[in-house]
Amino acid sequence: MGGVVEANGGGSTGLTRRRGCSCTKDDFLPEESFKSWGNYVSALRQTPARLADRVLTRSTVEAEMEMKTRSGNEMKRTLSWWDLIWLGLGAVIGAGIFVLTGLEAHDDAGPAVVLSYVVSGLSALLSVFCYTEFAVEIPVAGGSFAYLRVELGDFVAFIAAGNILLEYIIGGAAVARSWTSYFATLCNHKPEQFRIHATSLAEGYNQLDPIAVAVCIVICLIAVLSTKGSSRFNYVASVVHIAVILFIIIAGFIKSDTKNLTPFAPFGPRGIFRASAVLFFAYVGFDAVSTMAEETKNPGRDIPIGLVGSMVLTTAIYCLMAIALTMMQPYTTIDVNAPFSMAFKQVGWGWAQYLVAFGALKGMTSVLLVNSVGQARYLTHIARTHMMPPWFAKVDPKTGTPINATVVMLAATAVIAFFTKLDILSNLLSISTLFIFMLVSVALLVRRFYVSGVTTNDHRNKLIVCLVLIIGSSITTAAYWGISETGWIAYCITVPVWFLATAGLWFFVPQAHKPTLWGVPLVPWLPSASIAINIFLLGSIDKDSFIRFLGWTGFLLAYYVFFGLHASYDTAKFFDAKAIQEKAYSKVEEGQVASSATH
Repeated sequence: MGGVVEANGGGSTGLTRRRGCSCTKDDFLPEESFKSWGNYVSALRQTPARLADRVLTRSTVEAEMEMKTRSGNEMKRTLSWWDLIWLGLGAVIGAGIFVLTGLEAHDDAGPAVVLSYVVSGLSALLSVFCYTEFAVEIPVAGGSFAYLRVELGDFVAFIAAGNILLEYIIGGAAVARSWTSYFATLCNHKPEQFRIHATSLAEGYNQLDPIAVAVCIVICLIAVLSTKGSSRFNYVASVVHIAVILFIIIAGFIKSDTKNLTPFAPFGPRGIFRASAVLFFAYVGFDAVSTMAEETKNPGRDIPIGLVGSMVLTTAIYCLMAIALTMMQPYTTIDVNAPFSMAFKQVGWGWAQYLVAFGALKGMTSVLLVNSVGQARYLTHIARTHMMPPWFAKVDPKTGTPINATVVMLAATAVIAFFTKLDILSNLLSISTLFIFMLVSVALLVRRFYVSGVTTNDHRNKLIVCLVLIIGSSITTAAYWGISETGWIAYCITVPVWFLATAGLWFFVPQAHKPTLWGVPLVPWLPSASIAINIFLLGSIDKDSFIRFLGWTGFLLAYYVFFGLHASYDTAKFFDAKAIQEKAYSKVEEGQVASSATH
């Protein structure tokens, strides 16, 4: 096994010397378990034991850092905190604010959509803090996948990884379809006129969008050429984008009428939180910035400034834009396809709709570009572990970018964008994202309060009890919110349980790990609040989206049992043996040096 793994997925130059697209079996399944049908059958028989091994095995920071060598070439360190802020803004401000604001204000929240943005922004900001500590201490391209491998083990990391990839594909597809909608507005047409209606396909999947596919192809070409080049393109696009956003805010307030804010919350608190769950889509993308830690010049300084700074700016911009929109016209008359463009048309500034549409296109182009960069780096790091085929892990020596991963991910994005409507995509995306952010917050608590060999069994058991109570009370609160529209008794139990569990963790379990460069403040309160609010927002998403989510998770489990488990097991055992061998060689060499020094 060793030679095969090393040559094709372990970091030797065997694969990186070949040019073009390589499609042999060993590029995708080089491990010993897949060398023959006999080996595969034998591996399947060992599935229970291997699964137990992977569930109980946690990676280390050193192991995640070492995996960078498995890509054959290193990514180039070219990004500063300034780049990260603009990448963060470019990754986030796109289809969410320009499309979903109008939809949620019209259908769920009314003018109180600004409060929905505050709630979802708070949830995103809490998650940003958790991501930042991990990104500083584990500066690799794997993002939350690498963080979860270190703290919660291979199996949880893989389930999260599958949802991370789904998040990026769906997010990109949703933005690409929104790009078509605003492009149609810019051309003074309706979006339906730019799409092909396929009567033979099911509703929600029958509006074919060739323009979205073309946009994905152009973005792919830019993303594979250079990370720094992508950053520069994003910087220019974001400057224009921010200028248009400032125009929307200022002009919107000029043409505003405070009477349009009444009634402020026509759908009540449930409408506000229901909109928050969907509008979380508008904050998706900041985690793409954490995947660029491997390409950041000074992660300890640049990542906290870049991530937290971009998220604070984004939340402020969203709130101001939401207020401007709802003050320009009654919420019942907001256009759900291109709300900002049509709002200016309704207040008599018809010329401004074209400027707004142009700014929206620039913003969504930036979102697509940054997401394409981030999703490729996720897939690259996942492939380094062989949970996905190692062919995806290769970094091109000339461009310093993961071309294979970039092309495949954007191809999948283009296919989804071609068929699927925005409302289906946005709900499913929010589930995957909230689920991942909740897991990262749990992982941060584990990181702070549990270190193998340091934490006593008593403190470990207290940690487990507190985590179960925090997660359980949060799930119960969300479930009760979903099934009872007027009840309040259960909250008198679940909220105190969450508070006491968090306080118990604070008082009775000492922190076993102290961050060296940058750490999340107010631990365990901040990550515990992140868990609670992410789970609560999950409770506001519709049933059909959960069915799709469970279907995807079932597919992931099947893939893992039949392929990912055995590939990652073989790879882990090979590199463990290699590390032991290298350590033995090191001791022999040290002995030789000591021996020669005595003569």
